[in-house]
Amino acid sequence: MIPDKAPGEEVLHASGDLKKQAHIPSFEKYKELYIRSVESPEEFWGDVAKDFFWKTKYTGKFLDYNFDVTKGEIFVKCMEGATTNICYNVLDRNVHERKLGDKVAFYWEGNEPGDEKTVTYRELLQQVCKLANVLKSQGVKKGDRVSIYMPMVVELVVAMLACARIGAVHSIVFAGFSAESLCERIMDSQCCILITADGFYRGDKLIGLKLIADEALQKCRDKSFTVEKCIMLKHLTKEDEASSGSLSPPAKRTCPDLQQEKQKERVRKVRPSPQVPWNPEVDLCWHSLIGGASEECEPVWCDSEDPLFILYTSGSTGKPKGVLHTVSGYMLYTAATFKMVFDYHSDDVYWCTADIGWITGHSYITYGPLANGATSVLFEGLPTYPDVSRMWEIVDKYHVSKFYTAPTAIRLLMKYGSEPVQKYKRTSLKILGTVGEPINPEAWQWYYSVVGEKRCPVVDTFWQTETV
Repeated sequence: MIPDKAPGEEVLHASGDLKKQAHIPSFEKYKELYIRSVESPEEFWGDVAKDFFWKTKYTGKFLDYNFDVTKGEIFVKCMEGATTNICYNVLDRNVHERKLGDKVAFYWEGNEPGDEKTVTYRELLQQVCKLANVLKSQGVKKGDRVSIYMPMVVELVVAMLACARIGAVHSIVFAGFSAESLCERIMDSQCCILITADGFYRGDKLIGLKLIADEALQKCRDKSFTVEKCIMLKHLTKEDEASSGSLSPPAKRTCPDLQQEKQKERVRKVRPSPQVPWNPEVDLCWHSLIGGASEECEPVWCDSEDPLFILYTSGSTGKPKGVLHTVSGYMLYTAATFKMVFDYHSDDVYWCTADIGWITGHSYITYGPLANGATSVLFEGLPTYPDVSRMWEIVDKYHVSKFYTAPTAIRLLMKYGSEPVQKYKRTSLKILGTVGEPINPEAWQWYYSVVGEKRCPVVDTFWQTETV
């Protein structure tokens, strides 16, 4: 329930200019929308659905559910009978219908300053179609589960959307998890293929993903479950090392971290490359497969209640549980909440610092922003590497207007005071967001006063793996 009127005291209001263009400019407007969503959900969500493409319309109730065990089976259904494809809606629709093909989908910022890439909506669509064709050539079909164990690179988004394009179910495992955790999730969701990378750097620490992935696949075999194929992205591997004695093709690019060079008055460290074991009976090189694939791939039309992805809870409160999200309800919810909670507008540059391995990253790095045709920053590194000003440097570099991070990160950066923040202008910032756990008053005040200079509203959000 919400109060009848806005609190009268200790309320910090957004600026008049921000309110003028806001999707929800007042408490009264918020209350109106909330009541409509509760009392007339079919009408409320039906308006959201008008922004998307449906191959066929729904035939039953718009929303149908039962949460009472005394009345039978527990279920939730949204737009039963409708067919669509979420990849088509977040890419093809933006490129062909909304003419956003040349708009930047992602500014990718690597772990090391200067390692960067810009990807447009058209380029993203082309890469997704190529990988979707690769997956089909490997026998992956609608309903099959695909495990993804990758760092925060654009290819992770490509892998997610390639699965969605052909109706396969992606199951992403956070790249910081162990071989045992990866094995458990692969077996529980019965994945037929694994997509991973050679490795990545998290600050100064090298994470050998392929070594961990191989260990996980061996654990699966030891438990009588075999994953037939593993597709590996060469993110770090040096070309000369790849071509000497390895059965895998050369790297996509030489990692700049592997050279000592000056950039922006910083001397880069010489980085050791990861060990990349290679089993030609199982392992496939992403780059070789993509190189020969077509950029055209018709989407597989999915029923509204078909599965989209499985994501496992962290396991911090018990055995990890695989949560299944379906296509249409998830698409509408993430699109609407991204637009309204962050007050998204077409000229915004949005940055969510979460990892895609968690539900926040699924919803508010990949699906929600892309559904709205947004431009996002995708960051591989740490907030404190190579120094504690890294986040604010990135904000200024890409002119970030909507910034979304965790109270844990805010409390960490608070320890270093305001000087690292104030080294950078941050004048592009309009709205700040928090997610992950409750934020304490001291961290909120520092975020609002120092980072946002008392001019950026703070949106404190709450999601769960099970709910969004």
